[in-house]
Amino acid sequence: MSAAPHGSDEPDAVAMPMAAGGQPGLFAPGRRVLTSGIVLIITIVAFEALAVATILPLVEADLGDLHLYGWVFSAFFLGNLVGIVVAGQAADRMPLVLPFAGGAALFAAGLALAATAPSMLVLVLARALQGLGAGALPAVAYVCIGRAYPPEQRPRLFALLSTAWVLPSLVGPAAAGFVGEAIGWRWVFAGLLPLVLAFGAVVAGALRRIGSPDGGGAATVSVRDAVLVAGAGAAVLGGLGAEQWWLVTALVIGGLAVGLPAYRRLTPPGTLQLAEGLPAAIGLRGLLTFAFFAADAYVPFTLATARGVSPGVAGLALTAAALSWTAGSWIQARQVHRSGPRSLVRVGFAVLSGVTLAFATVLLPAVPPLVAFPLWGLGGFAMGVAYSPLSLTVLGFAPRGGEGTATAALQLADTLGVALGTGTSGAVIAWATAAGWDRSLGLVLVFASAAVVAALGAVLAARLPGRVPREEPVTG
Repeated sequence: MSAAPHGSDEPDAVAMPMAAGGQPGLFAPGRRVLTSGIVLIITIVAFEALAVATILPLVEADLGDLHLYGWVFSAFFLGNLVGIVVAGQAADRMPLVLPFAGGAALFAAGLALAATAPSMLVLVLARALQGLGAGALPAVAYVCIGRAYPPEQRPRLFALLSTAWVLPSLVGPAAAGFVGEAIGWRWVFAGLLPLVLAFGAVVAGALRRIGSPDGGGAATVSVRDAVLVAGAGAAVLGGLGAEQWWLVTALVIGGLAVGLPAYRRLTPPGTLQLAEGLPAAIGLRGLLTFAFFAADAYVPFTLATARGVSPGVAGLALTAAALSWTAGSWIQARQVHRSGPRSLVRVGFAVLSGVTLAFATVLLPAVPPLVAFPLWGLGGFAMGVAYSPLSLTVLGFAPRGGEGTATAALQLADTLGVALGTGTSGAVIAWATAAGWDRSLGLVLVFASAAVVAALGAVLAARLPGRVPREEPVTG
C-alpha cells in the first residue's frame, strides 16, 4: 500500500519542503490541506465536548432527571462505539470521504434533535445519535495519519491535534456558559450546526484526494459485535443505576456475558488480558479514558453545584485541562522516541491518580474554588503525556492496510472507557442521592474511584513496549 494518498494530484515528495528528518513537513504543499482537514475534524469534536460539559448543569436545572446526567455523556460514547467500528471497517474498503460524510450528517442531525429536546431522555437519545456520527470523525483522522504520514512525523501530528483543542478551550466553555445563561442552553447545540457544515466542507474536500486502499484491509470487524458491545455497555450502566438488587444483578451479569465476547472479537487477541505490546496499548487506553473522564465529567458540576461557581467560570477548569493536555502532548512528541511509551504512560497515569484524588478537596469549604483550575490543568497535562504514546504504539504495530481496523480497536477501547467512566460516576452519584447522603459525598467517591483506576494503569503500563517501531511505510 502506498504511503501517499491514492489518486492524488499533489506534488511528488521530492518537491515538498522537508522536515528535519528528511521527510516532507506536515504543512508541505502535498499535505497542507490534509493536515488542516484532520485538525478541523478534531476541532469540531473539541467544541462539542467542552460546550456540552459546560452547559449540562443548566440542562439538569431545566429538564431535571439527575439520574440521567451521566447518561448524557455515556449515550454519546456508546453511540461512538458503533460509529467507530463502522467507519474503521469502511476506511479499509472505500474512499475516506464516504464514512466521513455519513458521520457528519448523523452528527448534525443529533445536534438538531438536542436543540429541541423536550426532556432529558430525548437529550440522551440525541447524544447517542451525535455519538454515532462523531465516531466516524476521529476514525477517519487516525487512518489518514497511519497511511499518509511516516512514523517520525506522527508524534508531531498528534501534538498538533492536541493543539486543535486550544481555540475551543479558550472560547468554548466561556462562550457556552454565556450563551446558556443569556439566551438558553439549546442555542449551544444549535450554534454548533454552522460549524459542522463549514468544517465538513473543508474536510470533505481534503479527503476526496485519498482513494480506496489497495486490496482492502487485512482483517474485518463485525458491526453486529459493535452494536452488541454498545448495548451491553448500556445494560451494565443501566444495572448500576437500578434500585432493585435483582435488576442490578441481571443487567450487569447479562451485559458482561454479551459484551465481553463481542469486545474480544473486535480487538486483537490478548487485549482483555493486556498482553504485552499492541493489546496492552489498546487496553490501557480504555483505563486512561475511564479514569480521566469519570472525573472530568463532574468537574464543572462540582464547582457549579457544590461551590456556587457560575457555569461559564466552572467550564474554565476544562479549558485549563485542554490547554495543559496540549502542552503535555508536545512534550511527549519530543520525548517518545527517546524515553519510549512505557515510561511516559506510567508517569501520566501516576500523576492523574494523584490529581483526581486531590480534586476531592475542592469540595471542602476551606479550600478556595480557584484551586480547581490549576489542579485539573495538571490532570490534563498528565493526559497529554500518556495519551498519544498509546496511539503511536498502535500505529507502529498495525499491519499494512489494516490501520482502520487497528485504530478502530483503539478508539473502541477509548470511547468504551469514557462511556463506562462517566456512566459509573453517574451511578455513584445516583446511589448517594437515593441513600440520602449529601451529594458531596457521592462526588468524593467519584474522584476517589477514578484515582484508583489511574493507579492501576500506572502499574500495568509495564506491559507496554520500551520503544515505538520507526520503520518507514511501504512506498511501492
